[in-house]
Amino acid sequence: MSNPLAELLAVRPWLLADGAMGSNLFERGLQSGEAPELWNVAHPDRIGALQRAFVEAGADILLTNTFGGTRFRLKLHNAEQRVAELNSRAVAIARAEADRAGRPVLVAGDIGPTGEILEPLGPTRIADAEEAFAEQAQALADAGVDLFWIETMSSVDETEAAIRGVSRTGKPVVATLSFDTNGRTMMGVTPADLAGMHKTQHLAACGSNCGVGASELVASIVNLARAASPDAVLVAKANCGIPQFVDGAIRFNGTPALMADYARLALDAGARIIGGCCGTSPEHLRAMREALETHQKGEMPDLATIEARLGAITAGATAQLHGDLDRLAGAAPGAASRRGTGRRAAKTDPA
Repeated sequence: MSNPLAELLAVRPWLLADGAMGSNLFERGLQSGEAPELWNVAHPDRIGALQRAFVEAGADILLTNTFGGTRFRLKLHNAEQRVAELNSRAVAIARAEADRAGRPVLVAGDIGPTGEILEPLGPTRIADAEEAFAEQAQALADAGVDLFWIETMSSVDETEAAIRGVSRTGKPVVATLSFDTNGRTMMGVTPADLAGMHKTQHLAACGSNCGVGASELVASIVNLARAASPDAVLVAKANCGIPQFVDGAIRFNGTPALMADYARLALDAGARIIGGCCGTSPEHLRAMREALETHQKGEMPDLATIEARLGAITAGATAQLHGDLDRLAGAAPGAASRRGTGRRAAKTDPA
């Protein structure tokens, strides 16, 4: 089967992934507790307009509006029988915007966590999670995605279940974890653990998304790059600064200038696919595209450089930067954290 991601990377030094879905939809009328996936049928024009704005800002990869598209997540909205319908509609919307771009723009089927507590900590069987991922992936594949984008994962078990389910389609798979707890995921997984998964799971790319800010994410890419195979394609998709509660709503304090500098440092750190997660608007993405087009890749940034330009880094990520990496890389991937997890409650953004 063809690999359009590899084909595009073969002729480009970097690719720009899109910005946030959920936080931008909130700006367009999505209400707290409402499923973004239902908008694929109720408001396809709003989804399409946002994705068109991302393409116009320079995105090379569009993620479908399907972060919560498994039957587990849709069950919360009495829509568990609509997996095929909602996922297929999302692909049609994104595909239309990608195809009208006049340049290569890939459509990635976005897949987030089930939101369930997996065995042995919870009641949900890993096999059932795998089947739910496979069901969603088949709907996305049948509708015409170019690749799959598994994101915001926290545990090795759930990530591997998603990879197994998605891989049944034969399409390329990207997987990103959220290193948002002192340099680890909330289930204890490190960037070195992810590097181990990349080596065993045959991923097209791997990396980090979401998290607690641009500085922490760049640090995770530095740590991942040091542990990964030299030919690994790394992905950076940081939140737009730090979330703050302002006038009754969550706002992200990252400016276009900060996100442009993040994009430069992510490229220097080793990422070849760079985008934005929560809070990243088309305006931010445009600044990132301009920054990448004018930046000559430099040396891998050190701690002082990252903190001076993007902000403070937690002690856990700093320790990895200062040498714990060799010990962490030598451990079995996820040895201390092979357990399931639900999606972090505060994470409402599907991209």
